[in-house]
Amino acid sequence: MSANANLWLYFVVVFGIIALPGLDMAFVMGSAVLGGRRAGLAAVAGIVSGGVCHLAMSALGVAALLRLWPALFNAMLGAGALYTAWIGWQILGAGGGFVQHLPGKACGMGATFRRGLVTSLLNPKAYLFMLAIFPQFLKPGPEPLWTQAALLGAITALTQAGIYGALAWLGGGAGRWLEGRPGAATLLARAMGVLLILVAALSAAQLLGSLF
Repeated sequence: MSANANLWLYFVVVFGIIALPGLDMAFVMGSAVLGGRRAGLAAVAGIVSGGVCHLAMSALGVAALLRLWPALFNAMLGAGALYTAWIGWQILGAGGGFVQHLPGKACGMGATFRRGLVTSLLNPKAYLFMLAIFPQFLKPGPEPLWTQAALLGAITALTQAGIYGALAWLGGGAGRWLEGRPGAATLLARAMGVLLILVAALSAAQLLGSLF
């Protein structure tokens, strides 16, 4: 397979994975709907930054360490589930408070960026991707592996920015529509909270399945 065909195939695979609903997508949509487009884009920036960290950790061999030391991966899986459930519980507990957007620092761009970064770093699916799929597109040859990894990482980051950025833009528009409809906004906020808790439950089930 030629280098260009390899890159196009990688793009198709990455696009399909990112487009699937999951924790990152739910966080971006929730941030945009509840905090506006700027909050949504800050969430995207945090998640993309987390993806860059995944690439760097993979290059340094952390992903291989997780594969060789399953207990460490299980700990990360559990931490991700707890963090996701905590965010979902916060949204559920706030209820109608989200109608006027998240107050204070919780709605700040920096806080949303940091939450997006942590959400990405605690997403076990990203590590599975780096272990199972990413290495298959690194081809021994005249081009250094680190150059190939950087190019694949750039494709991943741009694809995330494109898909999640579009969702943030659309979600921000939906947020303005909800401002005059407090009942619908409260219902959507609670649905977001339930969705995140369900994602956490699925991660916990995966953890229990690997232990027993």
